[in-house]
Amino acid sequence: MKDIADIFVFIQARLDSERIPRKMLAPFADTTLLEIAIRKVLKSRIIPKENFYLSVAEEELKEVGRAYRVNIFERSQKSALAEEVMTDMYEWHDRVPYTYAIKINACLPFLKIETIDNFIRQYRDSPYDGLFAVTEKKTYFWNADKTMITNPPAKGKFMNTKLVEPTYEAAHCLYAGRIDKIKEGIWMGSFAKPNDPALFAIDEYEALDIDSPWQFSLCESLYNSELRCLET
Repeated sequence: MKDIADIFVFIQARLDSERIPRKMLAPFADTTLLEIAIRKVLKSRIIPKENFYLSVAEEELKEVGRAYRVNIFERSQKSALAEEVMTDMYEWHDRVPYTYAIKINACLPFLKIETIDNFIRQYRDSPYDGLFAVTEKKTYFWNADKTMITNPPAKGKFMNTKLVEPTYEAAHCLYAGRIDKIKEGIWMGSFAKPNDPALFAIDEYEALDIDSPWQFSLCESLYNSELRCLET
């Protein structure tokens, strides 16, 4: 079991996203994606507020963090542009006094704080160094050479997804791992054996990840619909 006080919880954000310019601060349902994510964390029943950081480089993003009175790790521009070198992207790895880290993706407006808290509890209580959020799928998949990689239907049987063994798809929202492994180029685990990292299944709706303009518009419409339902 891990000590919750030894877990660094962070949101890492930048403004120079290619598909949706300034995505973190673009108007979204009378707020922003970054603010939605920060407010969720501040409602957490398990995350110590002193352990939560906003890792950002741009002054506009820092201002949002200051407005909510959260800790800010001043990310460098090199880190904000890094896409391949792990120690550049996670440059805090040798500067924060924690053993473990949990990253929360701010691009998923429907991710519930209850899910985040349950993810943290499972990681805290597990013997594994890494934990990764996924969604469960029961369907058929083929690889690049068109070979079926899930069990095909039995001879004479039709395709029935109820009979398919589940597979798991990355949810791209919650990530946990040992900080000292980052300098070795390892984040969460080797991905080469079971439970390295361990998997944490979440609802597919919560895993709606805004990565393109059409997703931004669709999720904003859904988010506004949810708000209207809460008000009625």
